[in-house]
Formats: sequence, C-alpha cells, structure tokens
Amino acid sequence: MATTDSDGESIEHPLLTPGFLERRLYQLRLAGTATEDHTLVCLPTGLGKTTVSLLVTARRLDEVGGKSLLLAPTKPLVQQHAEFYREALTIPDDEIVVFTGDVSPDDRAALWEDATIVIATPQVVENDLVGGRISLRDVTHITFDECHRATGDYAYNFIAERYHGDAADPLVTGMSASPGGDAEEIREVCENLGIREVEVMTEEDADVDEYTHDTEVEWQKIQLPDEVIEIRDALNDVISDRLGKLKELGVTRKTSPDLSEREIHEIQSQLRQMMDNDQSAGYEGMSFLAEIRKLRTAVTYVETQSVEATCRYFERQQNAARSSGASKASQRMVSEPKVEEAIRRAHSFDDIHPKYRKARILLAETLGIKDGERVIVFTESRDTAEALTDFLSNHFETRRFVGQGDKEGSDGMTQKEQQAVLSAFKDGEFEVLVSTSVAEEGLDVPEVDLVLFYEPVPTAIRSIQRKGRTGRQTEGRVVVLMAEDTRDEAYFWISRRKEKQMESELRELKGVADEVAADLDSGQTSLGEFDAGDEGDVQPGLQEFGGEDDEDGSATADSSDAVDEGESDDDATVEDDDSAEAAESDGVVVTPDSDPDDDVAEIVIDQREMDSAIPRELSTRDDVETRLETLEVGDYVLSDRVAVERKSVSDFLDTLTGSDRSLFEQLRDLSRHYARPVLVIEGTDSLVGTRDIHPNAVRGALASLAVDFGVSVLRTESEADTRDLLAVIAGREQSKNDREVSVHGEKAKKTLTEQQEYVVGAIADIGPVTARSLLAHFGTVEDALSATEEELLEVDGVGSVTAERIREVVGSQYEPGR
Repeated sequence: MATTDSDGESIEHPLLTPGFLERRLYQLRLAGTATEDHTLVCLPTGLGKTTVSLLVTARRLDEVGGKSLLLAPTKPLVQQHAEFYREALTIPDDEIVVFTGDVSPDDRAALWEDATIVIATPQVVENDLVGGRISLRDVTHITFDECHRATGDYAYNFIAERYHGDAADPLVTGMSASPGGDAEEIREVCENLGIREVEVMTEEDADVDEYTHDTEVEWQKIQLPDEVIEIRDALNDVISDRLGKLKELGVTRKTSPDLSEREIHEIQSQLRQMMDNDQSAGYEGMSFLAEIRKLRTAVTYVETQSVEATCRYFERQQNAARSSGASKASQRMVSEPKVEEAIRRAHSFDDIHPKYRKARILLAETLGIKDGERVIVFTESRDTAEALTDFLSNHFETRRFVGQGDKEGSDGMTQKEQQAVLSAFKDGEFEVLVSTSVAEEGLDVPEVDLVLFYEPVPTAIRSIQRKGRTGRQTEGRVVVLMAEDTRDEAYFWISRRKEKQMESELRELKGVADEVAADLDSGQTSLGEFDAGDEGDVQPGLQEFGGEDDEDGSATADSSDAVDEGESDDDATVEDDDSAEAAESDGVVVTPDSDPDDDVAEIVIDQREMDSAIPRELSTRDDVETRLETLEVGDYVLSDRVAVERKSVSDFLDTLTGSDRSLFEQLRDLSRHYARPVLVIEGTDSLVGTRDIHPNAVRGALASLAVDFGVSVLRTESEADTRDLLAVIAGREQSKNDREVSVHGEKAKKTLTEQQEYVVGAIADIGPVTARSLLAHFGTVEDALSATEEELLEVDGVGSVTAERIREVVGSQYEPGR
C-alpha cells in the first residue's frame, strides 16, 4: 500500500523502489483501469505514460506472476525504458533484460528463460516467435509503447495476435500521446492490439492540468529573397517541361509544377499500366516522373530549407549521375541547362538565408534576453541539420542529433553517440540541440524553453510529439517558421487541421469511451477469440497504489516518458537499424515449452523471407513448427531432401528479359544439396503473354529447369496459397514418408567445368544448355569465344541470331556507358 509523508507523497508497493515514484492521481486512475482489461492509455507527452505501464506491470507480477514484456520501436528507447525500470523496481537488474539485434538469438533464448521483465524492439520478438525461440504463454502483461504504429504490417500486430492466442492469462496496455488522426484510426490500433478499453486524458483534465503549463504556439512568416525565388523558378520551369512530355503521353493534363502527391501517384499508376502492357512509352514516362520527383525535392530544399542544403543535395545528384549505372533521369536532370544555371546561382548565393537569420534572433531572445537554458530546433532534412548546426555554433553552444544511417557527406550517429549527446543536453553542457525527427517521439529529451520548427510538418502526430518537448513544468514556447507562398504554408495548415481534428476525436473518444469500448469488445474479429484472464484475481480501483480519496499529488518531473525516433525520408532512421535485424544470423533453439506432436511438421525458413507474411502465418499454424536460419541455399527447407526457392511471376520473368541469371545459379546450388529441389512461382499472372517474351523462351526456361536441373516447378496464386502448399509438402515428407528436416551445407564451389559453362553461358545471355553445346563442340572456352559466326552456326542449337549476338559481344570495341 502507498504511504503518505507530510513532505510529499510517493507510491509504495512490494515491487517498487521506496520513495522513487511520486504519487499522481491521474496515473493511479489510469493504472487501475489498465490492470482490469486490455487498455489504450492516451496521455499527453511528458506526463508519464511509462509510469502507468510500470504500475500495471508491478501489480501483475505481484498478483499473477509470470513475465512482463515491454515493446518499444527503437534501440535507444528500449535502453531508456530499461534504465527506468531498473531504478523504479526492486526486481534484480539481471532479471530485467534488453532484447535488440545487438543480442544474439542464442543469448536471447537463454535470457528469456530467466527474465522477469523483457524490454525489446518488436522486430526481434517477431523473429524469435517465428523462429520458435520464445513462448508468450507465461507473459502476463505486455506493453506496446507508441502503439499508434500498430497499423499495416508492423510487427506489433503479429505479436499481439500471437500473444492473445498463446498466453495463458494475457493483459495488454497500449501507450501513445497521439494514437491516430481520427476515431477510425484509433479503433484500428485497438483492434490490431486486442484492446477493449480506452482511457483518454487531455491537458484540460483537472488531474492533469496541474502538471502542465500553457504552451504558446506562434508562426512566423519568412519572405524569400529574389535570388532564392529565381533558383526555385528555374527548377519549376524544368518540372513544367517534363510534365509537358507526360501530357503528350496522355497520363496527365497538368503542366504547372504545383502537383500534389495524389496527382503524382495517379500518373505513376497510369505509367505502370502502360509498362504492364509492354508499351515502351511507359518506361520513358516513368523516367520523366523520376526526374520530376528529384526536381520537386530540390524545389523543397530551396523554398523551405536553405541554399546551403540545396547545394549539398545537388552535389549528391551530380555524383550519382557520374556513377556507374546512373539512371537516365539523374543524368538528364544535372545536364539540363536551367538546372545547371540554378546550381550556379545557388553556389554564388552569399547571403544568410532568412530562416537562418530568424532562427538566430529567436535563440538569442530565448537564451539571452529571457535567460532560457535549452532550445530544440527540429528540421526535416539531414542536410539542413548539418548546415544549421555549423551556422548556430558560431553564436551558441550547439550540437546536432541525427539518425544512425550514414549518408553521402554525412556520418550518422551511433547509439552511444546519441545517448552521450542527450546526456550532455540534460546536464546543460550545451544550449541548442538541432535535430531531425529522431528526437520527436518518446526519447527522454529534457524540458526546453523553446521548440523551433524550422519548417512545418504535415502530420498531426509528429506536430503533437514535437510540441510535447516544452511546457511540462513551466510555460513553453513553440515557433514555426514558414516561407511565404511555399509548401511550408500548405504543410502548416494541413498539420493544424489534422491536429485539431485529432484533439477533437480524442475528446469525442473520451466522452464516449464506454460506447467505444463496447464496440471494440464485440468487434474484435481479427485476433479471434481470446480470454482476458481471471479478472477476479485483480483488485479493481486504486487501493493497490494508495487509494483514491487523497488527491493532493505533487508535481514531479517524470523522466520515464518515451517515444520513437523515425525520421523523414531524407534521413536514415534509427528504426531502420532495428528493422535490419530480420537479416541476423539465427541459431537453432527449441521453444522452451514446446511439446511437439507427431503430426506437427517442422519448416526451416530463411531470414530474408521475413519480408513476406508467409513465415509469420506459418508460425501460427497448429500443424507447423517454424525455425529461422540464414540459409545458404533455398528459402524453405521441408525435409532432408526437399528445399524450396520462392519467386514471384515478375521475378521469374526478369531472369528471361535481363542479364540476371541468378535464378539458374540459385537452383543449380539447390539441386546440388537437395534431391528434390522445388521452385514455387507465385502470382496469378500468366507466364506467357504477360510481357513481350516469346512463349518458347518461357517454355525453354521451364524445360531447362526440369531437365537440366531436375527442379520441380509449382505454381501458386498468392502468399496464402504458397503457405498452405509448404505446409502440405512438409507434412507429407515428415509424417507420411517419415523423413526429418536437415539443413544441408554451404554452397559448393564451382567445379572447373561449371566455371567454364558459367563464363560461356553469360555471353549474350545464351544460358547453360547452349554453353554446354559450344564447349562440347569447340573443346575450350578460348576456342568457343574466338570462333567465327560461320563456325558458331555449325553448333547444334545455335542459330543466326545467337551467333550474331555472340560475335557482337565478343568482338565489339568496349565503350564505357554504352
């Protein structure tokens, strides 16, 4: 039970560090509800959502036992939560473990067994579930931090489905300051996570109001100088010209450069239809559209960022155009006279950009005149973050904060570097943090006096998260810089409208929470039937943490609140680093509590197949046990003699129209290691007539796979069809034929004969069959490649077209870029 001191109140519980958590009534009320049922907790940024989850975890572990799992989108956020939990709980530190891609799969399996609380990124938990390394059966509380991500194919959805299906006594808590743009999006998140209760608190609630302060939001218009407008107009002229070419193709009627993203997607869709119908104009148009996209990005830099950032962008484009394999769009754009003139004007611009000047003035007012201590400047662009940090460093103690991914001309920050910068910012070692959207959500960024939006962001969630960095303990200020008559203004009004809509939806949701909860409870079909557990074992209300009569909670700075660090498309995201964990090397660990039945078939899945839904869906079947490995050959191993390579119809046809012969190499390796290799071609499109490929070429490829490589070719209509086929084959092999699963060794090195066939077969894409005929006729690679066209025609299977093509490739002068 909680105790009350005359000097202040704290929450006491057998699993809470005495005196660590100050008592806030709204947190206790939210925790009381969340302990009763699967609950979405909506609470403004900075008011301690993580504390609410921790209180629920403490009660569940104390009353029900088992394990607790807390999921957060990024590594830094996982580490931050772990530090808070270790400080706030009396549970031994070694029983509060962290799961990220930095921890090996074998170590994770061992740690899971002894852990009481696991704090993890969702990607590794998804991998461990599919790979059979962990079981959620004994998890009695799971928290989805930043649960607004639970849409589409995000890992949260799969984990929630498995949790409700596998856990003996499940309880879900979802946490977010901004769960969705409207009621429908919020309901989608709840349905995907199996949530049945919604608790919403806004800054208008009396319990919350005493812990928040008014945040003044203002926007200041910036007028662009004539020189900058001239650069923009030159680029827009080129966009109009390229749109004119697309108009000639009949895919748009518009030639003005102010295209919306919706209009661009419509053009792209029409061009794809032309490409699917083998119209060459579709490929030409797609190249023009790619150039338009690059030019629009340049215009955005000029209008909303800075001339310095624009120069950096064009330098990257020029380098890309000079590289091998450069696209026609890149080469055409940088060689366009008006673009060249725009680049020249940008490099000759020697004035301070007006946004830079305004940012410097605002920081001087905040840090100098008003004696402020900290400022965060948010920008969408890594280029701007770099250039702005350099500029502001001449006047203030300034550091940058960006994602982990390296970009040309800009090194990313390691996780350790990110943590060091945030610690230094908290300790007051510098005044100004210039950040991309890495610091938007959830990271424990300290209270600041000013949040400066270098440009508006067109989404309500990101705007709310950014503004949550100020106004927690004292009055804060938010300023948005907007370049007049640019897309800055459009983005601002979009964000403002969506934010007001979200706030309105949250108020509405708050007012009808019981009705929404009833809808959710009766409409949860995506997760199937699940049991909320024995609610009689859980005491309702707040008594567990000190009762609900005394409302004199004192304000306290809460360091636990946390968010994710997804960045704009222009910057590498930390989350991308976690997503890459799907490619980690996995060992073989049996699920701790598994008791496989004789009718359960085992399927070994290559890590790279995690990009599809097949591994996740296979792992949920009662008749299949899955295992993840990094396979040297094949995508799925179904027995000691059957392995499967999976290709889409498009992938298969690509091997017949391009220079990529990797499919035949993959299947050759597969046939060396497995007696019954299988190729699954997935999709409803016909192999014949889909592209401008002669039917005999398709038939010849299929014949070669069957006769030359001994590969069985099977067709499926969809991922679901492939999934069921894999399960059937594995079941027949292991149950009916009594065979075991065996992952065979590494790819064998090519023999001399195979290398000779490979070299000759690569010439003009003639393939392995013709290569063997040529080598059998001439005896050596050298003689085959030096033969005249007349001599080539003497070889069985070589016609005039093939002979002419071989001579053209072998005898033509090499010209780079041709």
